[in-house]
Amino acid sequence: MEEISSRRRQGLKMEFKLKAEFIELDNLLKILEFATSGAQAREQIQAGRVKVNGQVESRIRRKLCPGDCVEFSGQKVSIVA
Repeated sequence: MEEISSRRRQGLKMEFKLKAEFIELDNLLKILEFATSGAQAREQIQAGRVKVNGQVESRIRRKLCPGDCVEFSGQKVSIVA
């Protein structure tokens, strides 16, 4: 499973450092505590409340790689290697 190795809060911007090649969108929401469960993460994504690289993302298992940016509830998370 992908793991977080560092988070840096800079106002409303954060960085998520990958230990693996990618992380799936629903797992990222859970790790960052934007969702309390997988079901809640899926609901947020399906409701159109999550953007990846500026576009609403509806794929629950969307693979996020370094360079991707996730937006949720006014917060931005950059995926870094």
